[in-house]
Amino acid sequence: MVEKTVNLRIFADDQNRFNLSALDTGAELLVVSQFTLYGDTRKGRRPDFTKAAPPDQAQRLYEHTVGLFRDAGLTVATGVFQEHMQVSLQNDGPVTLMLDSADRHRPRR
Repeated sequence: MVEKTVNLRIFADDQNRFNLSALDTGAELLVVSQFTLYGDTRKGRRPDFTKAAPPDQAQRLYEHTVGLFRDAGLTVATGVFQEHMQVSLQNDGPVTLMLDSADRHRPRR
């Protein structure tokens, strides 16, 4: 996922086409752990987080991923693992993409 993320051509070139990657532009990343993304809401009225990794394992995975982004040559800011944080985001443009590691096992449409 790190290689996909840093090389995904999602930044506009001088012709306003998606031709540049984070590496091409020298983009900086903010990596924040977010276990609630694993909340399963298919049943009942309360999210189920049993598929989220246990905290010790999740922290190791988080720190490893941050290290891989840094090894790729990007500047990376991080949140504090397992802390309540207020993160402010301002999207620049009409595009929001979701990357899911499970997608690599699914056929393309």
